[in-house]
Amino acid sequence: MALQLRVYVPPHPLIKHWLAVARDAATPSVLFKSAMTELGRWLTYEATREWLPTIETTVQTPLAECAATFINPEVPLVVVPILRAGLGLLDGAQTLLPLASIYHIGLVRDEKSLEVSCYLNKLPERLDPQTRVLICDPMLATGGTMMRAIAELTQRGVDPALMRIISVVAAPPALQQLSVAYPGLIIYTAMIDEGLNSHGYIVPGLGDAGDRTFGT
Repeated sequence: MALQLRVYVPPHPLIKHWLAVARDAATPSVLFKSAMTELGRWLTYEATREWLPTIETTVQTPLAECAATFINPEVPLVVVPILRAGLGLLDGAQTLLPLASIYHIGLVRDEKSLEVSCYLNKLPERLDPQTRVLICDPMLATGGTMMRAIAELTQRGVDPALMRIISVVAAPPALQQLSVAYPGLIIYTAMIDEGLNSHGYIVPGLGDAGDRTFGT
């Protein structure tokens, strides 16, 4: 069976609630940041179902021995927030994955050419091929930024099939581009929006997630 991009929009009411808060232009920066944190938490929760490697063992309760399941600490787990807006999702993701390594990558899109350039890359030269990677980026618009981030990770030995992406809103152009390049990829997003405007911004979207998170 051919691989196909899978995009999940979890129906959790808390995800819907915090998406509505984030969309509202009247939401102040401090509350917008809280919304990003909560969306990072709940999207990470959904994205890690049946993805985190586990080990089966036993534990001794105060009364008896019983079967137990733990996250396998020997399989590397990495979270990659795409700067700067991805930092808004990181706090929520990190509360669920406190032992994950955090590697930052800074990417910026030229507003006229839509070309993506990298201004910061803290990824190691190589990563274990079994590494699970969670990529955080609030907005998947044209797909160029995410394509560059995934390319940097695959160059370091990461299998795209072991990656998960969390985003708050995604647009069809990004999903189409990612589907062609990485058909085995899995994305969790709070909403798939209708499209992009002439400047490449998602509509209805969130506005500039980075500016709204950091009050700039």
